[in-house]
Amino acid sequence: MKIKKTYAFAFVTSIILTGLTAGWLGIVLKFHYKETDFTQLWFFIPSSFLLVFIIVQNRVEQFIYKRVSKIYKDISLLDLNQLNKRSITPDIESLSAEMQKFAENKQLEIKSLNERETYRREFLGNISHELKTPLFTVQGYILTLIEGAAEDAEIRSKYLERANIGVERLASIVQDLDMISKLENNDLNINIQPFNIIETIQKVFDMFEMKVKKKNMTLRFDKFYEFPEFVMGDASKIEQVLINLIVNSIKYGKYGGIIMVSIDSLKNDKISISVKDNGEGIKEENVSRIFERFYRVDKSRSRDQGGSGLGLSIVKHIIEAHKETIDLKSTYGEGTEFTFTLKRAV
Repeated sequence: MKIKKTYAFAFVTSIILTGLTAGWLGIVLKFHYKETDFTQLWFFIPSSFLLVFIIVQNRVEQFIYKRVSKIYKDISLLDLNQLNKRSITPDIESLSAEMQKFAENKQLEIKSLNERETYRREFLGNISHELKTPLFTVQGYILTLIEGAAEDAEIRSKYLERANIGVERLASIVQDLDMISKLENNDLNINIQPFNIIETIQKVFDMFEMKVKKKNMTLRFDKFYEFPEFVMGDASKIEQVLINLIVNSIKYGKYGGIIMVSIDSLKNDKISISVKDNGEGIKEENVSRIFERFYRVDKSRSRDQGGSGLGLSIVKHIIEAHKETIDLKSTYGEGTEFTFTLKRAV
């Protein structure tokens, strides 16, 4: 075991002090007491050495402990109960390394807290805006009807229809928030069963057939899949994942573009499902935040196109609830590809 530096310091200091004291005492005895028996010094030297060693060792540790305690107290970051007196060392290098490590850990904690605070502020601002916009729209139409517009049947019908659209958007936001909350609290029942992913994808394709035609887009598989591909998962939740990813591709895909879904085999009995488009893509600085709640690459354009702003966040939570992963690759101006994994049904 490594000898404590305090012991080494106390040992050397004790030798020096004992040697100087014994030498001085020997000189005094020689000149003043000519017939003194110097053998008595052999008893004095070890006893003096031991006494000095104990005193120096204890005083050094007490000194160091008090100084370090003051440092901990001054920075007000540690509870003094965490400071074990027996672990204190006067080794400045070790002390510096320990304090450096402590400072780095605290900086990471502070950074994490700052990021959480920033996320909290952005989240509150976003949810306020998302709820406020349709709420004020509905309120405006209803007030107009109350003030007399309800007398006109045509205006009444048109305004009620627009107000209903706003209410539907509010309901969509609340439902999506409820789903994320349940996913985060493991309160949403995930019914894992084998199902045919090819059939589920085709079902989603049929759902958006008319919508993609309006933008002259093509929604297809990357190739013809002759046989079914069974995977383990909650079919309805994975369907929701595919719906959200395809809706995202339709929103940001270019007119006449292609949305292509592919399925590939991976190791460890896994498969990957990719949804790829050749739309506008995502800038590199936005990629890391694309799964955040309400985060929008182009806020004004995204809100004009509707949606709760929670689709991709829900996708990530559903995939993680299946204990799987989802990745994103995107080149600005060329397109985006989302890829998630599922376990193959054996």
